[in-house]
Amino acid sequence: MSFYVYILASRRNGTLYIGQTDTLTRRLWEHRDHIRPGAFTERYGVTRLVHVETFETRDAAKARERAMKKWNRLWKLELIERTNPGWKDLYDTLEHEIR
Repeated sequence: MSFYVYILASRRNGTLYIGQTDTLTRRLWEHRDHIRPGAFTERYGVTRLVHVETFETRDAAKARERAMKKWNRLWKLELIERTNPGWKDLYDTLEHEIR
């Protein structure tokens, strides 16, 4: 089983959301279909998957998520620019194993 830390964005350099899950596609579907009305991602239109990291343990994913949430905005933007310079929505490019 794999665990994931992900960053969603509303647009390039827009509002960011960092989360972690063990079922990435289900969680992304929840964000995109606004399963939780009034939640942060719905209020700010944060649905574009711009960064994903995979971990072997839930504890490792939680630790990375907590660390990234403490980062300043510039560090988060630099990470996205390094791994996804076009800010493409990575949802449709997820490998079959992740889905």
